Amino acid sequence: MKHTGAQILLECLERQGVEVIFGYPGGQVIPIYDALYDSKIRNILVRHEQGAAHAADGYARSTGKIGVCLATSGPGATNLVTGIANAYMDSVPMVAITGQVPTFMLGRDSFQEADITGITMPITKHNYLVQDIKELPRVVKEAFHIASTGRPGPVLIDIAKDITVQTDKGSSGETMDLPGYKPNYVGNIRQIREAILAIEKAERPLIYIGGGVVIGGAHNELVKLAETLNAPVTPTLMGISAIPGNHPLNLGMLGMHGTATANFAVTECDLLIAVGARFDDRVTGKLAAFAPKAKVVHIDIDPAEIGKNVAVDIPIVGDVRMVLENILDKVKPKKHTEWLKQINGWRKEYPLKYDSGKLNPQRVIEEINTLTKGDAIICTEVGQHQMWTAQFYQFTQPRSLITSGGLGTMGFGFPAAIGAQVGNPDRLVINIAGDGSIQMNIQELGTAVTNQIPVKVVILNNFYLGMVRQWQEFFFNKRYSGTVLDQNPDFVKIAEAYGAKGFKITKVDQLQGTLKEAFETPGPVVVDCHVEREENVLPMVPAGGAIHQMIGVNN
Repeated sequence: MKHTGAQILLECLERQGVEVIFGYPGGQVIPIYDALYDSKIRNILVRHEQGAAHAADGYARSTGKIGVCLATSGPGATNLVTGIANAYMDSVPMVAITGQVPTFMLGRDSFQEADITGITMPITKHNYLVQDIKELPRVVKEAFHIASTGRPGPVLIDIAKDITVQTDKGSSGETMDLPGYKPNYVGNIRQIREAILAIEKAERPLIYIGGGVVIGGAHNELVKLAETLNAPVTPTLMGISAIPGNHPLNLGMLGMHGTATANFAVTECDLLIAVGARFDDRVTGKLAAFAPKAKVVHIDIDPAEIGKNVAVDIPIVGDVRMVLENILDKVKPKKHTEWLKQINGWRKEYPLKYDSGKLNPQRVIEEINTLTKGDAIICTEVGQHQMWTAQFYQFTQPRSLITSGGLGTMGFGFPAAIGAQVGNPDRLVINIAGDGSIQMNIQELGTAVTNQIPVKVVILNNFYLGMVRQWQEFFFNKRYSGTVLDQNPDFVKIAEAYGAKGFKITKVDQLQGTLKEAFETPGPVVVDCHVEREENVLPMVPAGGAIHQMIGVNN
């Protein structure tokens, strides 16, 4: 029996275990949507294609599965671009499927034609333009394999419309042809031995972890290594949920808005063990002053990251979980009493602090942490609220912080939270947002309400584009150009207009009760929390500065 290309596509997706697609229809994907009508795959209609990409991203980050989004040609496809770039920067496994004009109309500036494979080439692991129906099974299998193996990332499949309506017998036994794609998983045993020797000699070791620990499922091995070595751990924004927030060896995030303890520890350590991290500029600050006294061990599955930003003494290319297991098999327990004494001294002298008597954003996040016991899936937009979340929420489980790290995409958090909730229907999912970011994809309230996706949105509303305003305060003489949001809408009324529940908090004594009620309310909820307007994220390392020289720290 013959099937259309659209039917073959969906059969291939079902064989890959796809349970849900986030998408938006249009002319070139009508045949795919027609096939979806009879498919076992759940179709979630978003209100903007960017929302589809971010929802697929949030689904993938929170579940470890591959997220799938679907859009039509031209503007539909280009509206996915920001979401694809976001997933690429943070190594998120995602397959984006786009419709394309028919093969005989390609290259003619046809209606709603855009070269989406060319546009996305720099921001995908690989992409395909399908012009032969017989290629579909192979392309889908390869796309999912590439997206999920090695260093994960997005893959795009662009399908000409005539291919989706042609018929073929299809194939249940797809074969792949990827001779040049062979990720290395096993770390070099000699380099691992060198790392173990360096660990044995170190007096002030520090483990620096990135998103690779979460992606690689290496959180248990990471904690075991830290405890065996009695070595402190400092995560990047992407690595935060890999170690419990209240673990005694967790120093908190390092870098531009990291804790003083973490930044001082990096500066004074004699061995830096980097695991699944890429030495991003927001982490390192001035490169010449980053870990100046340390020998550097770098464990990463992507060889392109080794030595890219920081010179490495002992490079180990491989799967972080496998490499950590190899190290744990041979390493001996250590104490490092004096080093931990120094660490604890910094903790006491330079704690994170704020005025708890006011309705400060930090207090709101601490209240969320108290009510959820650190057990919720927390999504964020991008800005001050994102950094306060990283500083003050005590995550207890991996894959529970969903945030845009590398690209810093405002508007990411809400649709990502929708995807995370779809992938984790029994978990409480909260999107912590700024009043600027939430307005970028607020239309996805329609998606949440229509599908009864019970995401809770807490807006830290300071009537500013807060992070930019903070920079203007510190470095531009408080010239608040383009950052004042005095005409913000009534977010409660917007929530109600979409059919969601809305709450407003303007006083400290409303905080606990209102948040508790909001989290216990069925369905989507928006909480508009009017926080102190000019609160700043501290500590702060000025751009290009050394990370041990922080605004807000008396050192």
